[in-house]
Amino acid sequence: MDLTLLCDNTTITDRYFLGEPGISFLIRDGPTGVLFDLGYSDIFLRNAMAMGETLLEIERVVFSHAHLDHTWGLLPLLRHLNGAVIEGRPHTRPGYLAHPAIFRHISAAGLPEIGMPMGEDDLRRQGEVHLSREPVAITDDLHFLGEIPRRFSFEEGHTVGECDGRPDTVPDDTALAYASEDGVVVITGCAHAGICSTVEYAREVCGEERVAAVIGGFHLLDASEERINETYRYFRNLSPGRIYPCHCTGLPAIIALAGSCRVGEAGVGLSLSFAPRP
Repeated sequence: MDLTLLCDNTTITDRYFLGEPGISFLIRDGPTGVLFDLGYSDIFLRNAMAMGETLLEIERVVFSHAHLDHTWGLLPLLRHLNGAVIEGRPHTRPGYLAHPAIFRHISAAGLPEIGMPMGEDDLRRQGEVHLSREPVAITDDLHFLGEIPRRFSFEEGHTVGECDGRPDTVPDDTALAYASEDGVVVITGCAHAGICSTVEYAREVCGEERVAAVIGGFHLLDASEERINETYRYFRNLSPGRIYPCHCTGLPAIIALAGSCRVGEAGVGLSLSFAPRP
C-alpha cells in the first residue's frame, strides 16, 4: 500500500504545497485507488496535481465522518470529474463509502451546517453509495472500520456541535486499517470515537496485535490533561512502529506522545509505503 497525504493543516518541511485545516489521503493498494476524505476546499486536488496525480481513476471515495473539513472538497472533485467528461478524458466515476449517519444535519458555533455538502439522493446520482456500520473490505488488506466501539472511559463524552437540538457525538466517525507485514496501519480522519478505541478496533478487524503505524488526526486539540496522559500511557504500552499525528491532534498532545513512542513528521507531501501481510 502506498499512502500520500494530499491535505493537512501543514506541509512537510521543504515541500511547496498548500495547507488548510482539513485532511485528505490518496491510498493505492495494488490497482485500487482510494481517496480517504477530501478536506474543506479544492486544495487536496491542487496538491495532487502538483504531485502529478490527476485523481481521475479513483475507484472509491471514503469518508471518515461528515464534518466540513473532511467532506466539502466533494464538490470540487465532482467538478473535476465533470471536466473530464466534457473534454473526453479517460476517467472513472468512483463509488462512495461511509457510515449511514453521515447525512445527518449538524450545526456548530453559529454555523447552520457543518456536515455533508449534499444529501444522499444527490450523491447517489454521482455514483454508487455504500453505507455500512460494519467493517467493509475495500481490498484483501485494506478495511473500512464502520462504527467504532468506544471502549475507554477517558475518551467518552466527546461531542461536536448539535444534531436535532442535542449535542452531537459524531456517531459516523470511522477509519481505515491496513494489514501490513509489520502489523496494522491505522489511518484516521479525526478519531472522534477516540484514537485508542480506534486502534483497538483496527487490531480486532485485522486480526493482528502489532501496530506498524497510526496516521492522521487524533482529536486531542482541546483534550484534558487526564485524557492526554491516558493516551500517552496507551501508546507507551502499545509500542507501535511509528505514529504520524496531524490535523486536529494539537501541539501539547504531540509533544506528550513523543515521549511514549516514535513520532514521525506529518503534513502535505508525506508519502509512506507498506508491504502486504504474507
